[in-house]
Amino acid sequence: MPRITPNLWFDGQALDAAEYYVSVFPDSRITDVSRMGEDGPVITVSFELDGQPFLGLNGGPQFTFTEAVSFVIDCADQAEVDRYWDELVSEGGEEGRCGWLKDRFGLSWQVVPRALVELLTDPDPRRAAAAGAALQGMRRIDVAGLRAAADAV
Repeated sequence: MPRITPNLWFDGQALDAAEYYVSVFPDSRITDVSRMGEDGPVITVSFELDGQPFLGLNGGPQFTFTEAVSFVIDCADQAEVDRYWDELVSEGGEEGRCGWLKDRFGLSWQVVPRALVELLTDPDPRRAAAAGAALQGMRRIDVAGLRAAADAV
């Protein structure tokens, strides 16, 4: 089966972004940097985030990221949510709603605790609806807040 690699278009920041992302995610690394000439500007950067390959392209200012494409971070617990959230909104990132954010490069991420799916698919539709309503008022997802909303039903 062919390997599918997300290609991320940057305006001259591909290497900076790759270095940043590999510092945020465990088991990540830069695998290749292609330059125009031996000492020329970086054209592409190949990197892996926890084994998932990515390609960063310095394509110029013509295209920018939108929320139409985002990457989901499956977090085990609140501590993991907090770690990724804090890191990705630092240095110019922007908080969104319902666990969405943009990092300083404009790339969208969804920082999602596993408990969210559990609560939104609760067999009791009232509990699921209460958790969903609580989620709508959140930026960073708060597992304790979701559980409290579901338990209040």
